[in-house]
Amino acid sequence: MKHFAYFVLILFSFSCAQKTEHSEIETSPVPMIDVQAELGAIEETRAAFQLAIKEKRYGDLAQYSTDDFIGVSPGSVEWLEYKKEREQKLGMFSYDSIRMRPEETVIVSDSVAYDYGTSSVYYTNSKGESVELFDTFLVILKKDKKSGAWKIHREVASSIIE
Repeated sequence: MKHFAYFVLILFSFSCAQKTEHSEIETSPVPMIDVQAELGAIEETRAAFQLAIKEKRYGDLAQYSTDDFIGVSPGSVEWLEYKKEREQKLGMFSYDSIRMRPEETVIVSDSVAYDYGTSSVYYTNSKGESVELFDTFLVILKKDKKSGAWKIHREVASSIIE
């Protein structure tokens, strides 16, 4: 019986060792991300977006967002007044300019990033007065697979600035 117990113990040891060899986890190489280059590309997109608004090239703005972009704008009295005036202009985009002040930009993966900060939006109201609106924003960016450009995918903005 002793010999049988030793035989079972040895057999059990070999079977465990074989399973360990076959159950190793296979890994694939993780693509390296040049974070500084990606942050630079996002800054270039942000600057081009702001310039397009300043130059009133509103038709160019679509190139800075994904096809399924969704945004939530602030709901303060001042922002609602802007929306009312915009509707009176037949729904046309009517910022005179925007100044974005990012506080945190994080590259989450090779195709997703987020941007958090504050901005000032300027527009001319129906009385001809320049109006400045403030907001805090959180933007999710996606990298376009074809062009490699970062685009706005989701945006949530609040009129509360802290």
